[in-house]
Amino acid sequence: MSVITLGLSGAIGHDPAAALFVDGELAAAVEEERLIRRKHAYGEAPYLSARRCMQIARVNPADIDQVAVPFAPISLFTKARWHHAYRHWYAPDRAVDSLFNGNRRYRRYLAELHALLEKLHIPAEKIKIVPVEHQLAHASSAYHLNEQEGKTAIFCIDSKGEYSNIFLGYGENGKIVKVKEFYNPDSLCGMYAALTDYLGFEILKGEIKVMGIAPFGDASKYDLSFLAKFNGKKFIVDNTLIGTVGLRRYKAKSKGHYFSQKLVDKLGPRRVGNLVDDPYVHYAAAIQKLYEDLSAQLVQHYLSDVLEESGRLAIAGTGSMNIRLNQHLANLPNVKELIVHPACSDAGTAIGAASYVVRQSGTKINPVKNMFLGPSYTTAQCIDACKSHRDKPLWEVLEEPYEKAAKILAEGHLLAWYRGRLEFGTRALGNRSILANPNFSEVAEKINHQVKFREAWQPYSVCALDSVAEEFIPGQQHDKYMCRAVQASGDWAAKYPAIVHVDNSTETQIVDAKSNPDLHRLLLSFQKETGTGMLINARLNRPGEALVCSPEDALNMFLGTDLDYFIMEDVLVSKRELPDEW
Repeated sequence: MSVITLGLSGAIGHDPAAALFVDGELAAAVEEERLIRRKHAYGEAPYLSARRCMQIARVNPADIDQVAVPFAPISLFTKARWHHAYRHWYAPDRAVDSLFNGNRRYRRYLAELHALLEKLHIPAEKIKIVPVEHQLAHASSAYHLNEQEGKTAIFCIDSKGEYSNIFLGYGENGKIVKVKEFYNPDSLCGMYAALTDYLGFEILKGEIKVMGIAPFGDASKYDLSFLAKFNGKKFIVDNTLIGTVGLRRYKAKSKGHYFSQKLVDKLGPRRVGNLVDDPYVHYAAAIQKLYEDLSAQLVQHYLSDVLEESGRLAIAGTGSMNIRLNQHLANLPNVKELIVHPACSDAGTAIGAASYVVRQSGTKINPVKNMFLGPSYTTAQCIDACKSHRDKPLWEVLEEPYEKAAKILAEGHLLAWYRGRLEFGTRALGNRSILANPNFSEVAEKINHQVKFREAWQPYSVCALDSVAEEFIPGQQHDKYMCRAVQASGDWAAKYPAIVHVDNSTETQIVDAKSNPDLHRLLLSFQKETGTGMLINARLNRPGEALVCSPEDALNMFLGTDLDYFIMEDVLVSKRELPDEW
C-alpha cells in the first residue's frame, strides 16, 4: 500500500506551496501565488495549492498519511537561540524572547496548520505531522532529488529559517550530515538584502536587479568588506550597519529599513536616482563580489574534503537564486558538478520537507526528470476560455502548432506559448513562456515595450537545443533549469546581443527531447525554419504578477499586453485577422 506524503511551505510568511509524494515519486507541486495571482502570496496558507496537488495525483484528503512542514521547534539547549540572543543584546526584547519564548512562531504556525488541515478535510488526528528544520528542507530538495553514490557536499544559503540561515554539510547514502550552521543576524543573504534595500529596492524582489547591474560596476572602486568577515572560525556581519532591529534601524517616512543610519553615514544617502549612477552601480558590483567571495570561502573551508572526494556540490535556499554566485561556485577548482535545486526559494521547501521525511523512512526518491509538476489544461478547455472571454479574441485550432509557432517567430513576432503542465519554481521553462527570435537585434526592446517594461541593461534568457550547446557555451555544464550564469562564446555573444550581459554571460536553458519534448520539438521546427537552434525565453506574466496558470489567466495576460500571437495547447489566439497562408 502506498504511503502518501504532503509537503507544505509558507511558515516564514511568504511563498506558500504544496508538494505531494506517492511513495518516492514526486507526483505534483504547485505554488499558491500561481492560483491566487499574487506574487509571493504573502501571509497566505497553501490551501488552493494543496487541493490542486491532490486533484493532480487523484488523492483524497483521507488518503494522506503524513504532512511534512519546513519549520521545526528549536531547543533552548542548542547554540541557535543563545547566539540570536547574544547578537541582539542591544534590543533586550528580542534577546529575552529568543531565550524564553523562542518557539513562539512555531506554535503559532502549528495552530495555523491544524486550521488548514481542517479546511482541506485532512483528518489531523489520523495523520503524522512531521516538522523538518528549514535548512534541512532546503538541503533535501537539492540532495535527495539528485541522490548519487558517494558523498555530495551541500551548501544552503537562505534569508532565514527558524534561526539558521547558512547550512554546510554533506549527503551520503540518503543521510544529511550537518558540518556547520550559522545563525541570524550573521547572514550572507541578509547582507545582500540590506544592500538591496539601501539601493532602493524591495527585499525578495530587488536582489535580481542588484545582481543584474553588478557587471556594469567596478567592484574595486568601493570596498564593502567591512560589512561581513570570515576568519576561518567565525562568520560575522557588522550588525551595527546591517541586519539591524529595533532602534538601530534606519527609518524614513515611518518605514524601518534593514540597515542603520550608521551605514548611510558611511556610504551616503539611500539611492533615489538611477541605479547606474556612481556610486550605486559600483556598490552593486562590490556587494555581488563580496557575496561570492564569502560564499566560496565558507564552501572551501568546511566542505573541501568532501569536494576533493566527489567533486559534487548541491546548493539551495533563496540565496542560490543568484545565478552569478552559482557560476562562481561551479568554477571552483574542486567542483566538477554543481547541482542547483530549480525551486530554490522557500516554495521549494514544500518539496524538500516532504522528500526529507520520505527518505528518512527508507524510501529512495525517484529522480525528477523535469519541474513540470502543476496542472495542465486540454485544448477543449482553452477553446472554452476563448469563447467565454469578455474581449472575444480571435482563435483557431491548429493542426501543426509547432510549425505555426516557428513561422510566427521567424517573422519577428513575439509569441506567448502555453503548453503542458505548469512549471514549479521561479523560471519559465518553456511551458508558460514568451518566446522571441534572437536574430532580430531589436527584440529585447520589443519585449520591453510590449510586455515587460524592464531596464534596457537587463538581457533576456534563452532556451537552446542540446545539439548547439557546445558551440554556444563551450566546455560548460548543461543546465536544463536556467539556474546558473554561463559564458557565451565570443561569436555567439556578438551575434545575439539581446541574450548576453556586458561580460558575455548569459542565462541558458539547455533543452533535450527527454526533459521537455514539446519545447524541444518547437526549437527543432524553429531551427528548420531559420537555421537557429535557440529562442529568447521570458516568463509568461506581466510585471509584478505571478506566472500564469489557467487558460483564463493566460488570456487576461495576453489581452492586457501588446503581444500579437498566443498559442495555448493547439489553439492559436490573436487580436487581428490571421493571414490566409496560416
